[in-house]
Amino acid sequence: MTFTRRTLMAGAGVLALLGQPIAAAAQDLPRNMRMVIGSSSTGGDTYQNSAIVAEALSEKLGINIKVDAVGVGEAYKALGRDSRGTTIMMFHDQAYLGNLYGVTGYADPFEEYIVGPTVAINPGNAYLVAKGSPYQSMEDILTAAENGERVRVAIQPGGVSEIGFTAMKNAARVRAPGSEENIVAVNTGSQSDKNQSMWDDLSDVINGSIQANEQFTQLAEDDQKAMRFVWITARPQTLEQAPEEGMGDTDRAALMQFASPEASVTLDGEQDFTFDKEFFLLFNKDMDPAMIETIDTALTEIFEEGAIQERQKESFFIPNFLPLEEAQAHLREKRDTYRQVISDISGGS
Repeated sequence: MTFTRRTLMAGAGVLALLGQPIAAAAQDLPRNMRMVIGSSSTGGDTYQNSAIVAEALSEKLGINIKVDAVGVGEAYKALGRDSRGTTIMMFHDQAYLGNLYGVTGYADPFEEYIVGPTVAINPGNAYLVAKGSPYQSMEDILTAAENGERVRVAIQPGGVSEIGFTAMKNAARVRAPGSEENIVAVNTGSQSDKNQSMWDDLSDVINGSIQANEQFTQLAEDDQKAMRFVWITARPQTLEQAPEEGMGDTDRAALMQFASPEASVTLDGEQDFTFDKEFFLLFNKDMDPAMIETIDTALTEIFEEGAIQERQKESFFIPNFLPLEEAQAHLREKRDTYRQVISDISGGS
């Protein structure tokens, strides 16, 4: 084919038209947007993940998006009072888990807000014991409960930290009804509080994360702070997507020994309980649908281009983009599964 100046100009016109939907719609977005998050920490996984997404969206849409770590209560307030679209929110499964557990300040996100696209998974949610613990595995812990031993589990109640604890109690109930009474919560606060409860011998098992606790698993067994993973809640197919080198001095193959099916915490006697900590956007329910569609479309294109996935994996996140409608259906199904588990335990204890 011979390329004339007219052909090149026509091609440029087609490319311009292809680029118009996002560019034109982006003109309707505020030039400055605020992405509030359900965390007050600028060093945690919620902030890290949100910063990656905010930067990619800013570049794609030609606007400024600032991540604001205001915490759960303030984030929901800011989102709820801004229907103009200048405020959006990034959070994770605690958005609906807090509601299921009846935590004050957690409305049903599917009713009070518009649940948006998912963007990533943190596969690091984990449970650990002291290296000198007699419990070498989840099997040991559930057997101990069945034998009448009291197993104390340090958690931060009302969300991601508690759902694994609920799953432990549920597994104990399925295996040996009544033994769930021997798995008891030690309610703490931050990760440092949970760690300290183990070091002070106030708990036998703690909720932690690969990112925060892997360093302690490298310590010698006679070190008071030394820990051992016993359970990573992520689905094996999620963890398989993590970098082969894993985290710290623990590679992916070693981490997978603590996930299903090697570390089994049964859901119903036939399949294992798993939990992926997923991050997703939330919008004010009165926000202009066209603005929401613009963000949804922009994220679709960003993930099709592929650069964001590399950034996420560098920070030990697993890319997991689902556009708005798919994300809503997926998260509702996930919510309903965990609601049943919580209901079964509440009715049986």
